[in-house]
Amino acid sequence: MRSFRGLALTLIVTGTIAYTAPMTFAAKKPEGQSIFREKCSMCHGITGKGYAAIKTPNFTDPKWQAAHTDKELLSAIENGVPGTAMVSFKGKLSPQQMKDVLAYIRSFGAKKKK
Repeated sequence: MRSFRGLALTLIVTGTIAYTAPMTFAAKKPEGQSIFREKCSMCHGITGKGYAAIKTPNFTDPKWQAAHTDKELLSAIENGVPGTAMVSFKGKLSPQQMKDVLAYIRSFGAKKKK
């Protein structure tokens, strides 16, 4: 009887963990990609390569990625860039959303596995 209770309890706990784990990971998934597609891709391109005609940067260029700090990029997202078409997202995106967009921009420079 005891081993049956122990087995039943183990199955209940395991099932609960298995059921809630995917929800936990889904809730923590950054929304940077969806924000980028909605608010940034019209100028920076869906693939992050930018458009030479409007002088937007190529986020996939490793040299560009290395030349700009996270602090600089967050400032550009939050405050815009004077003298360019880059607008401020202050009050339009939360600080966490700005960080999520930054993380997504950095993902364009990540080396792809072959």
